[in-house]
Amino acid sequence: MLIDILISKVRVKVIELFLASPNSMYHVRDIVRRVDEEINAVRRELARLEKTGLLSSEWRANRRFYSVKKDYIFFNEFLSIVNKNVGLGGGIIKNKAKLGKIKYAMLSSSFVKGKPYTQNEVDLFVVGSIVLPELGAIIREEEARRDREINFTPMTEEEFAFRKSRRDPFVIGILAKPRVMLVGDEEEMVKL
Repeated sequence: MLIDILISKVRVKVIELFLASPNSMYHVRDIVRRVDEEINAVRRELARLEKTGLLSSEWRANRRFYSVKKDYIFFNEFLSIVNKNVGLGGGIIKNKAKLGKIKYAMLSSSFVKGKPYTQNEVDLFVVGSIVLPELGAIIREEEARRDREINFTPMTEEEFAFRKSRRDPFVIGILAKPRVMLVGDEEEMVKL
């Protein structure tokens, strides 16, 4: 998907690496290993991305480490795009047909930004007739990749509509927080 929009395949891989885990820092050789591309092509893209302001770098013990700049003007937009293409969001979108009839699916903004796990936060909220074993497999894969538990809530359309009409604090709390929509119309979902 992204490769069709952006020019360079290597640039897409580098952006996906950094935005799939926005709190991480990587040195050049580690990036080369993770994106499986030639070192000169990776260095060229790192220089371009640093020049645009998406990445910053610093030297540590003779190694140059790169990280994503969270104050970059398009940070949130890129984060949303990447999370719809890779990881949990990409897995849900790519396997949508196997997962049942999904009306809405969303990731919390704090999950997408890689913020620490809190028990009260729902990372993934899915509404519809869900095939739970399929969804569970995608979630377990992402939990292994992130090395942390993913807090998710599946709900039928009927239960969601009922709880939303009753202004259930749990549902209203989910709807009140920033999110990245994977499936469905956000305005329709939050409308009371």
